[in-house]
Amino acid sequence: MLELASQGAKVLQVRSVELGMVHNMPVFVRSSFDKPEDIDPLGTPPGTLICSEEEIMESHVVTGIAFSKDEAQISVRQIQDKPGVAAAIFGPLAEANINVDMIVQTSRRTARPPTSPSRFPASDYVRARDTITGAKDRIGYARLDSATDVAKVSVIGSGMRSHAGVAAKAFAALAARNINIRAITTSEIKFSVLIDAAYTELAVRTLHTLYELDQV
Repeated sequence: MLELASQGAKVLQVRSVELGMVHNMPVFVRSSFDKPEDIDPLGTPPGTLICSEEEIMESHVVTGIAFSKDEAQISVRQIQDKPGVAAAIFGPLAEANINVDMIVQTSRRTARPPTSPSRFPASDYVRARDTITGAKDRIGYARLDSATDVAKVSVIGSGMRSHAGVAAKAFAALAARNINIRAITTSEIKFSVLIDAAYTELAVRTLHTLYELDQV
């Protein structure tokens, strides 16, 4: 739930989930259209229980999908392959209090000089671009490309830890819909893809069907 909240799901605030996790307090999510006086305090009203993993009888491979259209991407092209370059890029961004959510860097084994694409909230796009441009001499890049018409789609589920091929199925499904993936990041229970914003709804619907979330 913390991953879902932080990746753009408009259900719970991130801080509320953090407090529940730190204090081991179950959080029950109900519809805001239900009047408190109409709920039976002794019954179990409809809703979603957010609790520790040990309390769940079964764990779904994929729990939910979140997306955010408020995104921007900046790619620093043909940077030097030497120690300290990453610090030269992200140091000024940190000093400007700009959060970088996705970082992808090409391998030094590629034929072309390394590239470092990064994703930012769209509200920080202009400041991020100006900050990197101002540090061009320190970074030593040849070209800076950017895009503001991108969206991030995240697939979250604790079951990913014990099931292989979860992300591969998503990549194949998106490819079948002719949806190009600009960048990918992964963690133990989540992976996110950056795509063109115009394909956001199609991508979310495709992944919902793929993981049978539309049948829950």
